[in-house]
Amino acid sequence: MAIDDRKIRILEAIINDYINTGEPVGSRTIAKRYDLGVGSATIRNEMSDLEDMGYLEQPHTSAGRVPSSKGYRLYVDNLMQRSKLSIDEELRIKKYLIDCAMLEVDKIVKQASTLLSELTNLTCVVQTPSVRQSYIKSVQLLMVDEFNLVSVIVTDSGVIKNHRIKVAKVPSVEELQTINKVINSRLQNLTIDEINLEVINNLKRDFVGYDDLFNAIVTALYDSLKEENSSEIFMEGTTNIFNYQEYNDIESAKEILNLLYNKDYVIELIEPKGDITIKIGDENYIPGAKNCSVISAEYSLGDRPIGTIGLIGPQRINYSRVISIMAQVMKELNDMLKGQGLD
Repeated sequence: MAIDDRKIRILEAIINDYINTGEPVGSRTIAKRYDLGVGSATIRNEMSDLEDMGYLEQPHTSAGRVPSSKGYRLYVDNLMQRSKLSIDEELRIKKYLIDCAMLEVDKIVKQASTLLSELTNLTCVVQTPSVRQSYIKSVQLLMVDEFNLVSVIVTDSGVIKNHRIKVAKVPSVEELQTINKVINSRLQNLTIDEINLEVINNLKRDFVGYDDLFNAIVTALYDSLKEENSSEIFMEGTTNIFNYQEYNDIESAKEILNLLYNKDYVIELIEPKGDITIKIGDENYIPGAKNCSVISAEYSLGDRPIGTIGLIGPQRINYSRVISIMAQVMKELNDMLKGQGLD
């Protein structure tokens, strides 16, 4: 059975009504609230057909219908028009991120996630880049006392790693300045995986007379970063999701919390496949995510994608507005991070 224009208009009305009210929708409600040019009996028959076609579902406790994942997908892909944000909203987003411009990259992204969770009333998840994928921005050796140094490694994505180095005798201030220049000339703008044997040997040649210090520095470098193979995640607005009636019962709340606190599941769930990726209900194969919608996008440093931001909520979200907010925040965020690439 083909889905004709009348069925599409009825489906669109049902989805809009359900998004607004959260209540299963009956034919009389659609006939009263929407001028579709047909009576409730005709609408009832069309709703029955839409259910047979998989676009609607009927909850056990209600005579009304609710959209299925398939129905929402048709709506998002073919019926929905993005909301246009007001000038004030666009300026608020721009100003909020401009106020963060002097922060480290990871803090800017964290602020962007806070803004997204506030504007959408959804849970926002950020996947940060693995340290091993990040470029070394600087390495500094600082004196603690006459037998101890601390190495401070800063990456382009804002991650800072500290490691204490025990030495027989700390170099003088002047020697440390020279050593720091040498280290940065060799390691700056490399990823951890790019620090190969050739790089190490070149660095070793620069450390003639400082063999013990060289060995301690290389050990510290790898000890600081060897465990950082995987991305990290952080969340903003975790409790926002409980503002939706879909998560009012204990089992649903437990299911979504188990999902949100499983790092591997969340990383897979928000993985983007384009500019803005929308996964709806049954399209999510992750345990606990069948009743969720996920809207995600990559953020970049310069021209290099380094992480992902995702919004998680029930299927019944205002897709038009949420997608518009996501697009605007990601545009402003990526424009800002363009200027934060390596010099």
